[in-house]
Amino acid sequence: MPLCTVTKPMFIPFIVAGDPSPDITVELALALQEAGADMLELGVPYSDPLADGPIIQRAAARALRGQMTLQKAVELVPEMRKKGVKIPIIIFTYYNPVLQLGKEHFFALAQQNGVDGVLIPDLPFEESGPIRQLGEKTGIPLISLVAPTSKKRMETIASHAQGFLYCVSSLGVTGVRDTLPETLNGFLTEVKRHSRVPVVVGFGISTSEQVKMLKDYCDGVVIGSALVQKIEQLNERLQTPANKEEALAEFQRYARSLVAPLKQACSSHESSK
Repeated sequence: MPLCTVTKPMFIPFIVAGDPSPDITVELALALQEAGADMLELGVPYSDPLADGPIIQRAAARALRGQMTLQKAVELVPEMRKKGVKIPIIIFTYYNPVLQLGKEHFFALAQQNGVDGVLIPDLPFEESGPIRQLGEKTGIPLISLVAPTSKKRMETIASHAQGFLYCVSSLGVTGVRDTLPETLNGFLTEVKRHSRVPVVVGFGISTSEQVKMLKDYCDGVVIGSALVQKIEQLNERLQTPANKEEALAEFQRYARSLVAPLKQACSSHESSK
């Protein structure tokens, strides 16, 4: 499924595979699609998630206690398809699990299970050549990241970007933030000048007001920690059969509320055609 044909602002949610369980991860993915998600980042839990803050670290710990692995996360993709998830699914994983599984085996497994893209946040662009080649061989784009500190490398990274270009909004780890850097809009504008693929922004985007502020400067937003925190709050109800459907509906409403400005922008764009 191609990632780069964008005709509207994209909502790209992030959830952790196996949090709170593999079956519920599948149902959360479907709820997010129904809330308007255009792609899904499926995070693979890892014991040392360098780019992630406390919220996603706790989710990863819960998933690891449930024995979730990189291979099991990839194998969730066809289960999501069976349930009706049609949007592209990107595997978000650190490099060590890929190395342990075997790079060639990982991409073969990803291809076999219908993965649409791969994002490895701790793999520097300068060292990504072999992984990028495996992605090209299997038709699975490796998503590049660019940060505010990447100014000298921005044009080079953008020229090799596949699928979309992920802009890190601010320095540090993921998490819910009350404010975003004042320089962010200018950074996104500069990245878009160099990029041939859609530009999306993530890390710290956690309110509808922030989405509204960013929607005119990018092609989409990634929202992770805010959604993972909501899953944490609903954890017990999601795992109680009598309460699960109500909890999933609450999660879906929350996701929809976060990206209401994106969807309103999309409606305005469509009506102006």
